[in-house]
Amino acid sequence: MKLSREVKAGILVILGIALFIFGFNYLKGKNLLDSSRTYYSIYDNVEGLSTSTPVTINGLTVGKVMSISFNEDASGKLLVKMLVDNDFQFSKNSKAQLYETGLIGGKAIAILPAFDNAENAIGGDFLEGSTKAGLTDLVNQRLTPLQEKIETMMVSADILLNNINDIFDEQTKANLKSSVSGLNSTIASFQETSISLNQLLKTNEVKLNSVLTNANNVTSDLAEVTKTIADADLGKTIKNLESTLQNFNNIISNLENGQGSMGKLLADEQLYNNLEGASKQLEQLLEDMKLNPKRYVHFSLFGKKPKQYDADGNEVKTDN
Repeated sequence: MKLSREVKAGILVILGIALFIFGFNYLKGKNLLDSSRTYYSIYDNVEGLSTSTPVTINGLTVGKVMSISFNEDASGKLLVKMLVDNDFQFSKNSKAQLYETGLIGGKAIAILPAFDNAENAIGGDFLEGSTKAGLTDLVNQRLTPLQEKIETMMVSADILLNNINDIFDEQTKANLKSSVSGLNSTIASFQETSISLNQLLKTNEVKLNSVLTNANNVTSDLAEVTKTIADADLGKTIKNLESTLQNFNNIISNLENGQGSMGKLLADEQLYNNLEGASKQLEQLLEDMKLNPKRYVHFSLFGKKPKQYDADGNEVKTDN
């Protein structure tokens, strides 16, 4: 049976449409000839994720991202549709984790399968979405506190510079210049003093050598004296000194105990009293001799009988 042109054209149009639909869906990651499973997951941010991005399980690519759209609840969250064309079974409690694929950006989704004996996930199920911090996020987490510290430090440095500018006004700058000029003069004076000192040393080099020689001789003599003292029998001298001190201590002890003449003289109170009384009587006698010398000394050129006196110094008249 011969087909007409119209039939052939219709068949070609139908085949073209079918081919277009198949190709379009294939490019979107959906194979119409295969019974793949579709899963959904919701994220707050999917920056870097695009359609046809691989979906992996334990690093093995098992599907692709079909579409990314806003969720219907008007929350601003993003709904990601994933196509899994692998027969691997996992629990519906598994998670779909969003992660970075490399250093230059780009993200993919990894299904973290859960083996908790729960019901297996089937096509159309929602998997819990999570996001794994990538290198960029980690760097941002580290750099953000550092940036805050740097900003604080810059503010402090700015305040410090302002304070320095306030301190170093024109008068202060002039004073600093004057101080530097004075310092230069002082250094020049030190240089002149150094030159004078060098000239003085050169002029008195002979005298200095003589002084040093004398000091060396004195040191040698002192060393000899020290050697002489060291060679002397100091032990014997110290023993003699200890013996002398011991004898002196014995003498002091005997005196304190009233032993010997000196000890008795120091310890006998009656002897002390007698000596004190005799000294007092001797003093009275000398005083009386000064007042009444005639009582004790008699001298007569013609043999005249001396006068007699009583104890009070009164003359006692006697018959001739």
